[in-house]
Amino acid sequence: MRKPIQLFLVACLFAAFGCKQNSETTTEATTENTETTSTGQEAVVDKNSAPNIVQVASGSKDHTTLVAAVKAAGLVRALSNAGPFTVFAPTNAAFDKLPAGTVEGLMKPEKKGDLENILGYHTYVGNLKTEYMQDGQEYDMVYGGKVKITKKGDKTFVNGSEILATIPTSNGIIHVIGDVLLPK
Repeated sequence: MRKPIQLFLVACLFAAFGCKQNSETTTEATTENTETTSTGQEAVVDKNSAPNIVQVASGSKDHTTLVAAVKAAGLVRALSNAGPFTVFAPTNAAFDKLPAGTVEGLMKPEKKGDLENILGYHTYVGNLKTEYMQDGQEYDMVYGGKVKITKKGDKTFVNGSEILATIPTSNGIIHVIGDVLLPK
């Protein structure tokens, strides 16, 4: 009778030791996975889904200044989330129209709040399709202030800046514009 009990105890020790070792490995793997995936939706790479606003802008040679500003303002994660958002996206040429040193000054860490406000003035929570925009409509933007829509024939303008192109994304719409919108 002693031999079966001893074998049972040995088997229990092996099982307990094996479970503890497996538990530690699982905990380590879980910790590693959590650390690498804690960046949020902006880190999701999916070949089958449409890209989000930040991914589309990052792939555009005409929006490198805008993408740099979004990064400097710490808004990548916010603009990568589910949305929907509408972003009025100034081109590099639009930023070049600003007085010399303006963009560089806004990219400094101490100007992060100002940069957030300016970029927030280019962002609306919701989908604003040009076909539904009406002449004279105003929309409240993320960081305060309203933008005004005007129509001239089949052209649509936001605060007087023509919408040059519209790009649907997985989390909203990008309207490419030729001017930087400044809050009033």
